[in-house]
Amino acid sequence: MGAKPLEIHPEALAEFKAAVVWYVDKSDSAAVNFVAEIDNAIELITASPRRWPAAERGTRKFVLRRYPYAVIYRERDTDIQVLAIAHGHRRPGYWKKRL
Repeated sequence: MGAKPLEIHPEALAEFKAAVVWYVDKSDSAAVNFVAEIDNAIELITASPRRWPAAERGTRKFVLRRYPYAVIYRERDTDIQVLAIAHGHRRPGYWKKRL
């Protein structure tokens, strides 16, 4: 069985873009590395979505190693939905309204 398709919540995509802009302003290499780490996280999540511990209401969290962000997602019947690209030190749980 192949990997399920990925759906990214529009607000998660906006968070990703805002983080990239912030990193570009600080350092081009930091921005490139951030994007690469998000890409790697997405690849790992889609390859094995149940690998990370289940949390409330079926969500899971992949914490980035080098950046203070986490990919919050859930596996649904037909796809994997990224709910947030959440900064680890800002407004915990703000993304729950997206469920």
